[in-house]
Amino acid sequence: MKRRDFIALLGGAAVWPLAARGQQTAMPVVGFLHSASPEPYGDVLAAFRRGLSQTGYLDGRNMAIDYRWAENQNDLLPALAADLVRSHVSVIAAGGPAAAQAAKVATSTIPIAFVVCADPVRLGLVTSFNRPAGNLTGVSFLINELAPKQLEVLRELVPKSKSVGVLVNPDNPATEIDVTALQAAARTLGLKLLIVQARLETDLAPAFTDLATKQADGLVVVSDPLMFDRRARIAALVAERALPTVYPVRDFPLAGGLVSYGSSLAEAFRQQGIFVGQILKGATPSELPVQQSTKVELVLNLRTAKALGLEVPMSILMRVDDVIE
Repeated sequence: MKRRDFIALLGGAAVWPLAARGQQTAMPVVGFLHSASPEPYGDVLAAFRRGLSQTGYLDGRNMAIDYRWAENQNDLLPALAADLVRSHVSVIAAGGPAAAQAAKVATSTIPIAFVVCADPVRLGLVTSFNRPAGNLTGVSFLINELAPKQLEVLRELVPKSKSVGVLVNPDNPATEIDVTALQAAARTLGLKLLIVQARLETDLAPAFTDLATKQADGLVVVSDPLMFDRRARIAALVAERALPTVYPVRDFPLAGGLVSYGSSLAEAFRQQGIFVGQILKGATPSELPVQQSTKVELVLNLRTAKALGLEVPMSILMRVDDVIE
């Protein structure tokens, strides 16, 4: 299937909402803004539309979605957000911290419903969880807060580890929050952190070469749209170096990664879809407190653990929510 056909199949080439507006002026249009690329987000988009449907909105029937993807180039987000504003969309659904910040800069009047992996107050998106104020509200799912726990899981799997790599995207506004939390946890555990960076897919292989040179005993992959987008590539690089790695969401073990500890990304986007539907029905962001996704799951790929020669401790096996064999 050609790339442009795939994007259209996912739920809306950019031309569809334009046609819809021309034929049915009363049909509201939701602008969907994301920093990644669409192909790896099929399940996430399905969850977003499921949330919309729970409030009575079906794409193509009584509303339309106008997608804008930055293809992992965050510097494109301001222009994409401005384009949605010029299109007079009814609501902007922003996925990720960078997209949410770009949307906030682009408009102070169009409602924005975000999904972010960090504290939206610390990111400057809202003034508080209970009283968002302004034109933004949305979902914050537990990722940054769980970074120390992810490090603890890795230490349980590799008890003799002394230095652990941390793969981050420096262009993600939440990266500093992640790294600060991990540094505090590393000091408690007596671990040395080795920070490596990847802004683009082409940065991934050099980052893993750097980890090998520094002799990292394990790796924590920090939540970021680029990392999620290229999770299969990351799993392959990890396998080449037999590097035990913990990830932020279950999609990574499903793609061959070792273990994840975090919230459900699909559930967060389903909740975002509900927010968007409520706004389309007339609610204002200031009336909708920011929702924090609290469901946390530990997912283990036992096949990968065996390939790495790891003996999974009983402390992990007793807590695991899902095992991939």
